[in-house]
Amino acid sequence: MWQVFCKPKIYYISTMKKALILAFVSFLSFAAMAQKDDQTMPNLVLKDMNGKSKNMSDYSKSGKITIVSFWATWCSPCKKELNNVSDLYDDWKNKYDLQLIAVCTDNARNIQKVKPYVDGQGWEFEVIMDVNQDLQRALNIVQIPHTFLLDQNGKVVYQHSGYVEGDEFSLEEKIKSLVTPK
Repeated sequence: MWQVFCKPKIYYISTMKKALILAFVSFLSFAAMAQKDDQTMPNLVLKDMNGKSKNMSDYSKSGKITIVSFWATWCSPCKKELNNVSDLYDDWKNKYDLQLIAVCTDNARNIQKVKPYVDGQGWEFEVIMDVNQDLQRALNIVQIPHTFLLDQNGKVVYQHSGYVEGDEFSLEEKIKSLVTPK
């Protein structure tokens, strides 16, 4: 009889602990989301395809809407996304005063494939090399393709992982929301 009486009390304490843990995890998730609202590109220097050094934080200071898209030559969805965005890029650049930075995550073994591929596609946007995946780690990117949208103040206002045909039109809607009517 004593055991039967104690079980609800033990269960109650266990439930309380679960509730506290859940509340704590929820708080941490909320804090992480709040922190992401203020996220900008880190102060990290990478090279472009021609070997010129580029500080990623400078893109946050450009005053332009900025798309930062992580990709690799071996990633079919990445290439499809960038080809589809490339078709719209001139229009977007003129309409929304934006810039697109494609961050290639190919490793040192595959890096020689990047410039011929980009030149063959006729991409007009800047391509940055993240050979050691330093930027990818700094931004906690788990998989590619991964796209960030920065507002004119350099703050990350949207990010998306993966690619499905037509995602570029959803991205354009996000871009439109950043443009103030004249």
